[in-house]
Amino acid sequence: MHKSKKRKTSHDQTSNNGGAEVDTSKPTAVFTPTGGRSHTLSIALPGSIIANAQSHEQKTYLAGAIARALAVFCVDEVVIFDDDIRASSQSNANQNQNTNEDDYTAYSDPSHFLAHLLSYLETPPYLRKYLFPMHRNLRTAGTLPSLDMPHHIRANEWCEYREGVTVGAGEEQGGVAEWDGSEKKKKGKKGKHEKEADASGGYTMVNTGLPEQVRLPHIPVPEYTRVTVKFRSDDASEGADAVAPTAPREEAGYYWGYNVRRCNSLSSVFTECPFEGGYDMSFGTSERGAALSEVIAGDVPKFEHLIVVFGGVAGLETAVKADKELLEKGLKPSDADKIFDYWVNVLPGQGSRTIRTEEAVWLGLMGVRGIVEKNGS
Repeated sequence: MHKSKKRKTSHDQTSNNGGAEVDTSKPTAVFTPTGGRSHTLSIALPGSIIANAQSHEQKTYLAGAIARALAVFCVDEVVIFDDDIRASSQSNANQNQNTNEDDYTAYSDPSHFLAHLLSYLETPPYLRKYLFPMHRNLRTAGTLPSLDMPHHIRANEWCEYREGVTVGAGEEQGGVAEWDGSEKKKKGKKGKHEKEADASGGYTMVNTGLPEQVRLPHIPVPEYTRVTVKFRSDDASEGADAVAPTAPREEAGYYWGYNVRRCNSLSSVFTECPFEGGYDMSFGTSERGAALSEVIAGDVPKFEHLIVVFGGVAGLETAVKADKELLEKGLKPSDADKIFDYWVNVLPGQGSRTIRTEEAVWLGLMGVRGIVEKNGS
């Protein structure tokens, strides 16, 4: 094993500092995986909340506040749905007409704008220039606080998994510099995995934010495709494999960011669920619901895929009213609670007349934190 000077994110933090003075000038909290995790946490919210923000700066800040909540509470999926008929029609029209990707959508398609910013913020900073060209939607995204999630790994840190982007593929032509986990560059010597790649006829180069690109056995994907990489050992020259984006969570228990999904209605949040068997536990939020604290104090069963759904300014009832599928099933706006397993109020007795959606996201995720942690024990 090499003697790497890279700081490992080995997550062996301890509360006992042996009496040494604590340096509080820098954050010391490090996400600590506790073993593979199959269960997931999702939230859903309407893109109309962006339309209610007046300026571009306010819209951007709103997206940033939601992204911070997703990161802090280890949310695995965020679903953005349309909660009014006009937005749903516009969304379908945009999809049918292949709207120009360069269009500024903060006003014309708020759901797209929110999804665009959330996807940008979730992406490790070293990959953004490859995956997100200059765009008017993102012109002030650089002012937002960093999410600093476990997969936003710095170049001087080591983890067996990394996010990368494919930057080339082909036959080997001479020596290729490789990163071996140390401060030095290593040339010429091939690891076992590289020999396998050469034997199969090619390789794919991946930028993972390390000083040198990583070489993988050839994978048939276009350049500038995001991939999740798993190293075979602490020595990167031993080779790496492309793995499923869910592998860090399922195999080792890492929180590895969130997936962004768009839906044109509330019902499609559930009918288009990417998880086998769908969501087996759902919370709908409303000021007319039961106190969340009382609900979770009861006998809440284990879950595999949990989703918490938040409404816009007019609540989830508006989303039901705009949903043709739900109306055809005979559901009225007043029946919104029947869609969910639990219909909850995240903060009864609020001092303000209203709780904004971005505030409800923080409150709701804090409220279900206990059952999420208990589910993994």
